[in-house]
Amino acid sequence: MPLRVKPDETFRDALRNQTGAAGRPLAGMWVCSGSPLMAELCAGSGLDWLLIDAEHSPNGLESILAQLQAVHGYPVQVLVRPPVNDTVLIKQYLDLGVQNLLIPMVNSAADAEAAVAATRYPPHGVRGVGSALARAARWNRVPDYLARASDTVSLTVQIESEAAVAAVEEILAVDGVDAIFLGPSDLAASLGLLGQQEHPRVRAAVEHCIAAATAAGKPAGVNAFNPPTARAYLAAGAAFVLVGADVALLARGSEALAAQYIPPDPVIGPAETPTSY
Repeated sequence: MPLRVKPDETFRDALRNQTGAAGRPLAGMWVCSGSPLMAELCAGSGLDWLLIDAEHSPNGLESILAQLQAVHGYPVQVLVRPPVNDTVLIKQYLDLGVQNLLIPMVNSAADAEAAVAATRYPPHGVRGVGSALARAARWNRVPDYLARASDTVSLTVQIESEAAVAAVEEILAVDGVDAIFLGPSDLAASLGLLGQQEHPRVRAAVEHCIAAATAAGKPAGVNAFNPPTARAYLAAGAAFVLVGADVALLARGSEALAAQYIPPDPVIGPAETPTSY
């Protein structure tokens, strides 16, 4: 008799449960190393959620699968960010068993609608049907997977351009978009302020989008490595934050260790320590 499997709670459910009247915002971190060991280590940290990144990190389908397997069973939500809003890639990620997607560079309602369609089977979308071959359905061990697949998936779209900020109300209105996530680094670049994530114009744009999400009844999250900035965005209504990254923690930690024993090079000097991503 084959084992029957129940899908995990989605990030949408976790946001609803944790950010209600008696709840709190969710704190998470990036997992960018591509290492299942690092992913598992972070999964046991006590943080609420992890973001496995494939846009700016060395992650392909095989390494994402290995990390999903490594963190499964830990009390942590896991989102995965593909490199692009692409129907084929999203299909592959979903079939791997990714239940929570963060789609980058969503600049319009049309972009958001395309992302939603990629997560839905026909007639409600364009996702290809291969559940019998896929880990998502545990090879048809999840009862009625095809009929309820959309309930097992959450979709967060990333607002990280001037155009996206201008269209944020329309993006939030798209049925199937569960949350938005603000990326201050690319947003700063889009505003002509490359590397200036703390600039007042960038912070104002982020807070405008958080307010728009609150008005629409949908959660907004933001990337903020600088603790005072993260707290300011939480005070403005952010429901979830990313406050660090595995690779950044290792880089800064190893630098601090070296600084205890090795004098700084008089020519090069100490490395700059970024406060935001």
